[in-house]
Amino acid sequence: MAIDISNDSVDPRLGAGVALFNQGDYYACHDVLEAIWMEADTLDKPFYQGILQIAVGLYHLGNHNWQGASILLGEGTNRLRPFEPVYGGIDVERLVDCGWAWLMALHQSGPERVADVAAVVPEAQREPLFGVDAKTVVAIAADDGSLPLPALYIYPLASL
Repeated sequence: MAIDISNDSVDPRLGAGVALFNQGDYYACHDVLEAIWMEADTLDKPFYQGILQIAVGLYHLGNHNWQGASILLGEGTNRLRPFEPVYGGIDVERLVDCGWAWLMALHQSGPERVADVAAVVPEAQREPLFGVDAKTVVAIAADDGSLPLPALYIYPLASL
């Protein structure tokens, strides 16, 4: 389990990166987080890199690049696991669950249906409404029924 770092030690640009992610601007999010990652100390580098890899994975998904999306969602999700449940004012556990759910949707759908997964991204790019199950914001059709997917949203636990 990771120890949360105080918001005082979080790079102030993280808030801008999170806002871009939550707006669905994954490429710009990557740019902001890459600049933070390059300057971060060794212990924090995987935290920033994990978030930026998930963002780039979603960018690739938007371009129907199944392989790029799969690789980066997987790498980013796994890189963030040591920081669960909370790190730097971010609900990392929720972000890991989100990245994993979208990765599993890609793998269950396969490369030939990447466009089907990408088609629901715009609907998932929002904060769930109060009282709505954040684990099932959208769903895609799967061979064995419906595949629920969470909101593509980073939940800050404090203002960044």
